[in-house]
Amino acid sequence: MNTLQSTSSGAVVIDKPAGWTSHDVVARVRRLLHQRSVGHIGTLDPLATGVLPLLFGDLTRLAQFFLHAEKEYTATIRFGFATTTYDSEGEPVGLTSDCGPSRTEIEAALARFRGNIFQLPPAFSAKKIAGQRAYAMARAQKPVTLTPIAVEIHSLELLRYEEPFLQVHLHCSSGTYVRSIAHELGQALRVGAHITQLRRERAGNFTLSHSCTLEQLAELGQNDKLDSIFFPERLLLNQFPAVIPPEDILRRMVQGQRVNLPDFSCAPFVRVFNGQEQIVAIGQRLSGSMFHPKLVLRKSTTGAQVGLK
Repeated sequence: MNTLQSTSSGAVVIDKPAGWTSHDVVARVRRLLHQRSVGHIGTLDPLATGVLPLLFGDLTRLAQFFLHAEKEYTATIRFGFATTTYDSEGEPVGLTSDCGPSRTEIEAALARFRGNIFQLPPAFSAKKIAGQRAYAMARAQKPVTLTPIAVEIHSLELLRYEEPFLQVHLHCSSGTYVRSIAHELGQALRVGAHITQLRRERAGNFTLSHSCTLEQLAELGQNDKLDSIFFPERLLLNQFPAVIPPEDILRRMVQGQRVNLPDFSCAPFVRVFNGQEQIVAIGQRLSGSMFHPKLVLRKSTTGAQVGLK
């Protein structure tokens, strides 16, 4: 297989295949892009598929601003028994049931999981306990004691129910464990339940419509069409206002100096652009209209344009 040409920085959305860890995908993309600096935004379980955004090169430093991105999933839940991992990769535990709940019972139970709730992360998760990953402790059959976390379920809708399989669509805050919802739903209905399929459809403003498979990424690179799949920088972190400052202000900001941006006095953060496409810094408001560079991605100010995006 031919290799892709080296690319300095950017963002790409991979449609992660089942059976791969998020780290597996990162390692593969590193080889394809000839990039050592590649990181993913939001871990997906090996069983899960779908949206896995990757940042590479200079843009990996933006990852800190994506920590609270909302997510959307379609999940298939199997009733009848629970598992150790809360999904089909775990061992069955507890009582089994051949009689599934009614659609009416399921609808009533789902209502308990909407809004602001507390949920207990799975023992097989990446949560840390005294410096150790919970999943490592669980695999070693050590006691795993986790604390419930606050999450928000914006919507949780029943799509299809063909006993014993339930398909739901979920829109939730960052940090939500869909596996925990499946497990706790089974507990609420006293039949046991676990995830059999999980597909992430959105993470922040990254969606499946922006995504490509690893095979497509390799093919596009071989045909010198890699740019066609990169996620546009101008759309990254679009919850922050964007500014293209005059060249003298831009230069001061990338040199680490505070600057005055009077039109953005209410914004906690702004994206600072050099021209129409390239983010050079993230500015953080100090007070009033005064901003300082929270993060400088690039030092170059060549070709700066005056205006607002």
